Amino acid sequence: MTRALQTTFALLLVAGIACEEQVTEAPTPEAMEAARMGTSQVRSICDAGNAGLTLPAGFCALVVHDVTTPAGDPARARHIVVAPNGDVFVAVDSDGGGVLALRDTDGDGKPDERAMFGSDQGHGIAFRDPFLYFAPDDRVERYLMSPESLTPVSGPEVIVSGMPDDGDHRSKSIVVTEDGTLFVNLGSASDVCQEENREPGSPGVDPCPELPIRSGIWRYDANLPGQVHSPAARFATETRNMVALALNPFNGELYGVQHGRDNLNRYWPDQFTPEDQAELPAEEFFRFVEGGEYGWPYCYYDGRMERKVLGPEYGGDGTIQGRCADRELPIEIFPAHWAPNALHFYAGTRFPTRYREGAFVAFHGGFNRPDPFRDEGFNVTFVPFRNGMPSHDGQVFADGFIGPDAESLPRDADHRPTGLAEGPDGSLYITDDRGGRIYRVLHARRQ
Repeated sequence: MTRALQTTFALLLVAGIACEEQVTEAPTPEAMEAARMGTSQVRSICDAGNAGLTLPAGFCALVVHDVTTPAGDPARARHIVVAPNGDVFVAVDSDGGGVLALRDTDGDGKPDERAMFGSDQGHGIAFRDPFLYFAPDDRVERYLMSPESLTPVSGPEVIVSGMPDDGDHRSKSIVVTEDGTLFVNLGSASDVCQEENREPGSPGVDPCPELPIRSGIWRYDANLPGQVHSPAARFATETRNMVALALNPFNGELYGVQHGRDNLNRYWPDQFTPEDQAELPAEEFFRFVEGGEYGWPYCYYDGRMERKVLGPEYGGDGTIQGRCADRELPIEIFPAHWAPNALHFYAGTRFPTRYREGAFVAFHGGFNRPDPFRDEGFNVTFVPFRNGMPSHDGQVFADGFIGPDAESLPRDADHRPTGLAEGPDGSLYITDDRGGRIYRVLHARRQ
């Protein structure tokens, strides 16, 4: 995305501009079912005021459930998945957390059955019938599920153990493919692999010792219990923290949106201004290739110059490319410090035609824009795709999460988008790890 397109994103965030398009695809069973559910029925399910969200014309939203801790406080609802029968499973990363299971038996859009299982809190979750996969910070495990029950038939069964769970980025995002491949994001232990983490003026360690065991994407066999985390299973490297990770079902390839580095001005005030820190680096959207090197910690993407440059910890001055000229480039970029936490490719027929095959990205919202710059993100953005690549005319799809009274962000945000999932009816689920909310977005198709 060019600088002009980044500006367009910022304007859309403020204005909430979006449009509705005529549906033209040939009818499928799902589309026929959606057509029978007209505007009045959808609106009767949705909440007044769309639960506080701003959405494109024709869409509405409801709060499915508010997740709480055993003490009654809002819980950290992280990634989410919906089973083929409509059961909803949420990874809860709070005290007393684990997997929250929800079922709606009366069709009012809200669950009337609830269950909790798992002994540890966690972040990543995936469903490959009949197994539910769950990722606490140090492993990936799975449960055998049955449509007759919200709770597991058996499990957990540990698929991969021994993953590092210390440092800055401990949560594990997971993807399980239909052919039984398990992809796992292992985030970095630091901001930019300095000798002293997050200390002004501290140089970077070269080569970064994190890279053999983390700061990349790992690939395992989803059907094989008892695997142990190993450098040999690394699929792609030099990624800082790929929380937003997803398989594109239309081409079978893996994509992700990266959390970029922080603190350029704070670490190196003689080289970078507060404005530089507010605008750099871009959040990068990648299409992964096996063995790919994506640049962290040595490089970051400068959206103003539209290229990767060498970080100051490794001798860069904001313009030098050095080794970064050979690193993989993003297929799209987003504004700095928006904090992408989930990625989902839309495969349903409930939404208008332009949404099919496109990507939704949940931006958690940043914290690294220094005064007087306001932190941004806190939205769900949609990016249309053609032939496996973004068409560069994306726009903010859902915002309003922070609430009307947020003065200091992210501290005062009411809600922060974190997870995305698609229901079997084509609706979109959004989780929130600040207020513990689970939203569901629907569209009333014209008949």
